[in-house]
Amino acid sequence: MRVGGFGGAEGLAAYLARERIDAMIDATHPFAARISANAVAACRAAQTPLVVFTRPPWTREPGDRWIEVASMEDATDALGAEAKTVFLTQGRLQLSAFLRAPQHRYVVRAIDRPAEIDALPDSKLILARGPFSLAGELDLMRSECVEALVTKNSGGRATYAKIEAARMLGIEVVMVRRPPAPQAPTVFSLDEAMAWILARRDAS
Repeated sequence: MRVGGFGGAEGLAAYLARERIDAMIDATHPFAARISANAVAACRAAQTPLVVFTRPPWTREPGDRWIEVASMEDATDALGAEAKTVFLTQGRLQLSAFLRAPQHRYVVRAIDRPAEIDALPDSKLILARGPFSLAGELDLMRSECVEALVTKNSGGRATYAKIEAARMLGIEVVMVRRPPAPQAPTVFSLDEAMAWILARRDAS
């Protein structure tokens, strides 16, 4: 186990070579683009096999009212000029993008307190960690009179209930697309990841 950074792609490549790592699994968050890019570059330099283990992205279902955007700044623009109550669930980072749309009331949910929360003129902070239930998400959106949901397409089941609740209530969802996928083989289940490890072992 190692805690902390490696010093970019070069540092990671040196670590792989020094520790004689036989294979690497990138299991970082789907939006950790820089870390994944460093992993690809390091594994190429060290000639270490790499696979990406990630959650499949959410896909649009009948009844979903999605506006797909490329960035948090685009998400702010997609909310429009008319004041509304917005449920922000993108995490504690990038909250500053919404400072230029102070006409909205923001219900912000995060694990840790965002640094910019006090700069939003009309906001409510909810500190909570998933998984979240469908009943709980429905109650929250109804009680706060949520009119729009902003989220990243992180995938997985732990926080999918908010997508289901928005669909059931007819709430607009501003969905931030994932960054480009790493240039490496990708698996979406633990069984697939374990099979990849076993294949590397059998090939060595």
